[in-house]
Amino acid sequence: MQINVISGVKSTVTVLAGKIQARMQRRMMVSLKPEQRTIGNVLISYIVEPFLFKVDESLPVSHTHYWECLQIAKTFLEMGYCVDVIRCDNDVFIPQKDYVFFIETRWNLQRSAPHLNKDCIKIFHADTAHLLFHNAAEANRLLALQQRRGITLKPRRYEPPNQAIEHADYATVLGNKFTLNTYKYAQKPLYPIPITTPVVYPWPENKNFDACRKHFVWFSSGGLVHKGLDLLLDVFSQMSDYHLTICGPVDKEEDFVQAFYKELYQTPNIHTVGWIDITSHQFREITNSCIGLVYPSCSEGQSGAVVTCLHAGLIPILSYESGVDVHNFGVILHECSLKEIKEAIIRISCLSIGQLKLMARQSWEYARAHHTRERFCTTYLQTINTIQKNHNLETKLPILNTRLINKNWNS
Repeated sequence: MQINVISGVKSTVTVLAGKIQARMQRRMMVSLKPEQRTIGNVLISYIVEPFLFKVDESLPVSHTHYWECLQIAKTFLEMGYCVDVIRCDNDVFIPQKDYVFFIETRWNLQRSAPHLNKDCIKIFHADTAHLLFHNAAEANRLLALQQRRGITLKPRRYEPPNQAIEHADYATVLGNKFTLNTYKYAQKPLYPIPITTPVVYPWPENKNFDACRKHFVWFSSGGLVHKGLDLLLDVFSQMSDYHLTICGPVDKEEDFVQAFYKELYQTPNIHTVGWIDITSHQFREITNSCIGLVYPSCSEGQSGAVVTCLHAGLIPILSYESGVDVHNFGVILHECSLKEIKEAIIRISCLSIGQLKLMARQSWEYARAHHTRERFCTTYLQTINTIQKNHNLETKLPILNTRLINKNWNS
């Protein structure tokens, strides 16, 4: 009993220490100065993790926001602004100085608005579809699953809605027409920004398009029902001649695994890999052995997982709500019904080798033309300069450079 009490106390202390550390990190602010004469201050409410790495350390490739947040700060630094960065879930920050720009991704703008100088230019950087749409879409998917399979699973992607777009003057939106439309109600100027990719792959010259025509991949982060994996398991478990490889953190969602254990681990044509490093040889082997990506997500800003697979030369079969344009090199799912998904898979698989290779090549070329770090740099800078001109601010064009500034981010 004594041992159990001591063990319980240690466990409680560890939990409390973790919560205290998390609270301290949530309330952290990083302040950066340009290497030139300053022309004002900018506040970015996003994430602080990218600025805590040493200059010679690599950024994580698990999400595009690490590099994108860093690049947003770098853009303003090179224009001559001092930059303060806080986490978007910082619940105590109150502005103590005048800011020329306030860049917001979630909740701080509406709380801080009364404390900002009146001439502050407020920009909502939207990296998801509007959260009311986002939450409703996931709830509808969970309800549909309940009615289809008689099971109730947890929502995994729910986020408290915010009023950032209502308090902003402008919005930069990671997404396409679908994503933009979820914000149009606010009647604010909206500027689409292309999502980046952490990895650029060479064209797979030796890919055997005939051998892989019936092999597909589902690749995503968490929120398995939100991202449509349940739909694909129902589809592929009825299509024994077609193969699905699953790349994502399946083991993180125990209720989903319990509900779909047979499909995930006991169905011969469904291969569950789990989480995978996109820089790994294994990921390239999987994409080179598959013809396409099937991704029936119910709501995205602009899916980084989809863009990664386009860069790998996969033919996309996507929901409209994935936020990525596929033009003539893929299939857009408008209903994401089991019937529609099945028909799209068969239709792609039945194409000639020449057609498959052409569509895969167009997918790869589109990603290289529209979703790179260089394209993000250019588009974001042009957008900020447009907004500056609207407010008659000094416009100073920095030299585009996607490398990190050679400085200590903690200074």
